[in-house]
Amino acid sequence: MILDSFRLDGKVAVVTGGSRGLGQGAALALAEAGADVALVSSSPPEQTAAQVAALGRRVHVITQDLREASPAELALSVDAVVATLGRIDILVNNAGIIRRAPVVEHSAQDWDDVLAVNLDAVFHLSQAAARYFTAQRSGKIINIASMLSFQGGILVPGYTASKHAVAGLTKAFANELAAVGVNANAIAPGYMSTENTAPLRSDEARAASILERIPAGRWGTPADLQGTVVFLASAASDYLNGAIIPVDGGWLVR
Repeated sequence: MILDSFRLDGKVAVVTGGSRGLGQGAALALAEAGADVALVSSSPPEQTAAQVAALGRRVHVITQDLREASPAELALSVDAVVATLGRIDILVNNAGIIRRAPVVEHSAQDWDDVLAVNLDAVFHLSQAAARYFTAQRSGKIINIASMLSFQGGILVPGYTASKHAVAGLTKAFANELAAVGVNANAIAPGYMSTENTAPLRSDEARAASILERIPAGRWGTPADLQGTVVFLASAASDYLNGAIIPVDGGWLVR
């Protein structure tokens, strides 16, 4: 049955930034599909962990600030997931931060912080997971890209640079790993109603201009990404490699 190919029973997924928003939605979707879940978060993801456990799945929590973690520490976190949950099959690189300032005022610290979380951690965690994936000849890397993987944005040069890079990194991993049964793809969320977009939604004029361009006529929610996450994590996407899938209510085609 085709629906069976979407099941994740017996799989182990790692989700970064799983304490709220899109990461929480992804973690719960994967758990509902059958996966055990490891949550990597800078603050204890107590609510998400409790919800995953309530679904009857095992949950492992790693408290780690991705701005400060070294490549070796990130690799050890992946090792800890395997040691605790027995394996790793899915990595969702969701954690991300954004800093807003004009390009001539964007500080070096903001640039470094954004790139550390949005790009460096994505590479190092994917590299560590890929070592397991290549050995078992299966695995799914799911990166969270952005509309700003395609566009320049306003007041967010560091974020834009990081999300363009995530799109390229997704393709680079796909090129090297597809032949050994490992899939690397990305989701590019549109304008989502999350903590990161709170400043935009509180600006009435900016919020109205964004909403006017979205053919679906509304901001997205974490639930809108859940189906795509499960698809990319499952056997149903085994021949999809290096794709950047917009889930944006039609923003890019307007």
